Amino acid sequence: LVMVALSEEELHIETDVLCCTMNEHLSVGFVKIHAPWHVLCREAEFMKLKMPTKKVYEVKQFYTVCLMMIYNIQGCVDCTHVRNPSCCSLFQLLYEEWASYSVFYKYQPIGLVRKYFGEKIGLYFAWLGLYTQMLIPASLVGVIVFLYGCATVDNNIPSMEICHPRNNITMCPLCDRACNYWKLKEACGTARASHLFDNPATVFFSIFMALWAAMFMEHWKRRQMRLNYEWDLTGFEEEEVSALQLESCISLLFVCAWEPHITEKEKLTCRDRLPAYMTNIVMMLLMIGVTFAIVFGVILYRISITAALHMSNNPTTRSNVRLMVKTTAAIINLVVILILDEVYGAVARWLTVLEVPKTDKSFEERLIFKTFILKFVNAFTPIIYIAFFRGRLVGRPGSYLYVFESYRLEECAHGGCLMELCIQLSITMLGKQLIQNNLFEIGIPKLKKLIRYIKSKRRSFQEEEREKKLQRYETDHFLEPFAGLTPEYMEMIIQFGFVTLFVASFPLAPLFALLNNIIEIRLDAKKFVAELRRPVAARAKDIGIWYNLLRGVAKVAVIINAFVISFTSDFIPRLVYQYMYSPDGSMHGFVNHTMSYFNVSDFQDGKEPMDPQHLGYQVEMCRYKDYREPPWSNTPYVVSKEFWAVLAARLAFVIVFQNVVMLMSDIVDWLIPDIPKDISLQIHKEKILMVELFMKEEQGKMQFIDSMTPCHGKERNNHAPIARSRSIPHTHSHTHANNF
Repeated sequence: LVMVALSEEELHIETDVLCCTMNEHLSVGFVKIHAPWHVLCREAEFMKLKMPTKKVYEVKQFYTVCLMMIYNIQGCVDCTHVRNPSCCSLFQLLYEEWASYSVFYKYQPIGLVRKYFGEKIGLYFAWLGLYTQMLIPASLVGVIVFLYGCATVDNNIPSMEICHPRNNITMCPLCDRACNYWKLKEACGTARASHLFDNPATVFFSIFMALWAAMFMEHWKRRQMRLNYEWDLTGFEEEEVSALQLESCISLLFVCAWEPHITEKEKLTCRDRLPAYMTNIVMMLLMIGVTFAIVFGVILYRISITAALHMSNNPTTRSNVRLMVKTTAAIINLVVILILDEVYGAVARWLTVLEVPKTDKSFEERLIFKTFILKFVNAFTPIIYIAFFRGRLVGRPGSYLYVFESYRLEECAHGGCLMELCIQLSITMLGKQLIQNNLFEIGIPKLKKLIRYIKSKRRSFQEEEREKKLQRYETDHFLEPFAGLTPEYMEMIIQFGFVTLFVASFPLAPLFALLNNIIEIRLDAKKFVAELRRPVAARAKDIGIWYNLLRGVAKVAVIINAFVISFTSDFIPRLVYQYMYSPDGSMHGFVNHTMSYFNVSDFQDGKEPMDPQHLGYQVEMCRYKDYREPPWSNTPYVVSKEFWAVLAARLAFVIVFQNVVMLMSDIVDWLIPDIPKDISLQIHKEKILMVELFMKEEQGKMQFIDSMTPCHGKERNNHAPIARSRSIPHTHSHTHANNF
């Protein structure tokens, strides 16, 4: 029946002989469908596609001639997978001029990508190219901010006070029993490293990146509008909405159990939908709970391993406890993130199938949203813990908070948690890019190819000869099937989160993202051209729900960076000290101002250090970083007025920063028009020409009618044209003009 239906549409059908697959018990048959030129023209009229009106040849290099021919001669392109370099084909042009690492510095041939793979894939690579291009100025500014931190580290007064040789401040132990008293100057390296990312330039960079995100979104809207015009997609949205409305109206006429694309085993009644949605909510919360539980397990690992390393007899180990714990914990978080990413992807698909969406678009959007929520929480939960929760609710010496009555909560280093946040962010971002995005995408296909090669060596001579006789489309059948664009978009959206959300703590993030994307574009191109089956071309006017996710991440980034600057870094405490408490308006004395006193006699029983003489003398008072009253005051260890002043300044900064940056982003959005001026003028001209063309066509029709009815011509000339012009709807004129 399918063959008959295709034949009735004037398509030419050619049935190929069956070919054997890798498994000798299975066979695959191929049916080749050819569309004659007049059928293509007829369908183009129905779809209202714009067609070229002349052929253009430009004699330049070989590939340039091929490029001009492919762009301007319809129906002459051989779109099969051809590996012969002398053949002028669209595939060969993409393979040589796009899917090659040697052309990484060139612009992508987006027009050819769209012509071979369709608008949906063309829009993805256009978006990825613009995103990579916009990362160039962000990378340059980030490098400048980092170099500014390197250049000013020797002039930073707080780090100079910490590293001063005469600094004799004794600090309280970092853990119970196993940890000893220590000197503040031991944190010299951490304090100097923290200044590289915690300096006034990072505030400017945060504002810059918020405006950069707004400009990127606006430039993409302009680029998308230009592609819509060039690819004749300006009327595609209305057609799609009408189709969805029609499908919704028709679905109301049928019983819920009769929904299309559902087998008998998968049919659900209307009453079954509510339990499916409840199951999805419960499972989503359960998966998020799994992520929180794993992060909590890593916290317990950090606490335990810190106490164990402090008990080591090796002095080198004891002096590098913090670095070892930070690095190993970050690596553990990375491994867990990579594993859970695969698990959450499968869980999100299973939950979406339970909902039984009515359309493919609805299924895709729900799948994307669930996958994004799970993977976003998975990737950023460890980072959010370090940025906003670690060291906040730990208590004080003599009254620390404990988990399970034995695990004392972690404290930040004296330079703050910003350095640890930078380590966690860099390891997670670089690890995901190198391992998940590049190594998996390169290594897994190579491994599968090696396995197929090993299997081919074991085949008999007859099987090898049969393989050599296979046609190109037969060998392409054994390539990996196309799994959709969701994984490609998802890794870029998560990367966009790394670049914007915590950029105040890691200004080099745009640079690493740029280097990754330069490779990612050619890697994806090579995968689409040579390693995947050619996907069915699909039309799309925009990138869909991904744009909304990008806007959401950009808005959240402003809030998160405001809290990172205000609460994670020491930017606000430095300002408060300099303008409220400093005797001379400088930063001298800031370190001493941020530390409180503790009388070691107030330690709880069993919590004091095992070796109180570790420093060579008896310690009576130790210091810890907090704003609290000293033990000799009337209210010992109560938060001081300085604490409330700093807290008020932090909250005020969050409010001001958020509103100012969002206002500036809205101004950028308002200043940059969504439609390029030349495209707007061209669309306006086309509308004028369309109206003029329609009027000429109507005048010709009326003249023809008048010539056929000479007896009543005068009466018709007086009344008929007006009546006909009013009775013709606007959509009819639009169709005539587009068909022309």
